[in-house]
Amino acid sequence: MNRFTADDINSIQPYVPGEQPQDGRYIKLNTNESPFPPSPAVLDVIHNCEYRLYQDTQATELRQAIADTADVGFENIFVSNGSDETLAFCFRAFGKGGVCFADITYGFYKVYSQLYNTDSVIVPLREEFLLDTDDYMQSKGMIIIANPNAPTGLYVGLSEIERLVRSNRDSLVIVDEAYIDFGGQSAIVLTKKYDNIMVVQTFSKSRSLAGLRLGFAIAEKSLIESLVKVKDSTNPYNVNVVAQLAGRAAVLDGDYTRRCCNSIMRTRDNTIEELRRAGFYCTDSKANFIFARHPDIGGERLYLALKEKGILVRQFNQDRIADYIRVTVGTDEQMERFFEETINIIKRGCRD
Repeated sequence: MNRFTADDINSIQPYVPGEQPQDGRYIKLNTNESPFPPSPAVLDVIHNCEYRLYQDTQATELRQAIADTADVGFENIFVSNGSDETLAFCFRAFGKGGVCFADITYGFYKVYSQLYNTDSVIVPLREEFLLDTDDYMQSKGMIIIANPNAPTGLYVGLSEIERLVRSNRDSLVIVDEAYIDFGGQSAIVLTKKYDNIMVVQTFSKSRSLAGLRLGFAIAEKSLIESLVKVKDSTNPYNVNVVAQLAGRAAVLDGDYTRRCCNSIMRTRDNTIEELRRAGFYCTDSKANFIFARHPDIGGERLYLALKEKGILVRQFNQDRIADYIRVTVGTDEQMERFFEETINIIKRGCRD
């Protein structure tokens, strides 16, 4: 280990992203990207970018478009280089009193806790991976809930989120809504009633802009000002000019996003129904992925067998979920291929 590296850095276990092969040999169902291209309006605007000059550090037009669509003020919007950057800034700005999150959830929460030396309280999910907001009542410090949760896809209703926010007025509740457009109701409306909630969203999933890295947060003005202060002390130019223009175009073409999401939800629900008929247990996912296990084959074995067939899914070697695979919802053709190969693998395994 490098002798110049701080001991607390040496001890961090970094986030491990899903595989990103560049050879095009695989059907990629492992990183929750959209199977659809960005809106045609996005493709139109990026051809007219001015690359010679620095971009607007305030991302004014993008923030205003988000504010108008969400029916909040311009001062209530923060934009970032992916929602991960927003989450990192939250740990830096608001994590001094500690942070509370689920044992099975987005892996970056634990990484950021280590990176920013934030005390963390990890709350086990209930049976069948249900998140019970009663387990977070009277928590100290910051509370983070991924809703719908990853990798389970399960969703907590808006009334429960409001009860949590209302009952923890001395805690900041961050609702990470990376997958909210695939079946849930956003908590953005609660940011107009309470000053202790922040909603974080991304353009990577429903808006098909994963490669541009763009996210945003909505919250009370003083919370946004704290994020801006961290951003301007880190990298004032965090959102590049292409992302700003593309993001604004995507926001303004909400009809395209809704059509894509509706298609993904239909494909998701149809695939879940087929998998259940084939003996799989699947959660009631409200995300753009399926979380499933079969009693006759382990998660790692199924993941490796599918990879041999040219299909990438995600498997987590983690307590309670090691026998599950997480499958991004692709096109109907991709999901048909996934289902056929999966059934063949299980049949072969039963004959072995």
